[in-house]
Amino acid sequence: MFGLEDLAEIIARRSQADGTSSYTRSLLEKGVPRCAKKFGEEATEAVIAAVAEDDHALVGEAADVLYHLLVMLQSRKVPLAAVMAELESRTAQSGHAEKASRPK
Repeated sequence: MFGLEDLAEIIARRSQADGTSSYTRSLLEKGVPRCAKKFGEEATEAVIAAVAEDDHALVGEAADVLYHLLVMLQSRKVPLAAVMAELESRTAQSGHAEKASRPK
């Protein structure tokens, strides 16, 4: 089954490609601010699709969000494994308890 780790590997490989042939590389060449902006745009589009109760659009936008999140992580050299480890540590307790334990 295709997972986030597979997508992260594809993005890492494409980050080494030529920017004229790779959309991923062209985004990364524009820097962290552009990658972050693109992620924000896609997240907004996913919210709009969810509120509109358009499941087909939401699926597509959710895919865009995941892709652009991983590109943004790549732009900062933050490994997906670090995010997954953080999620794992947060699931050791209830969401309410975890949120209450965060520094203010």
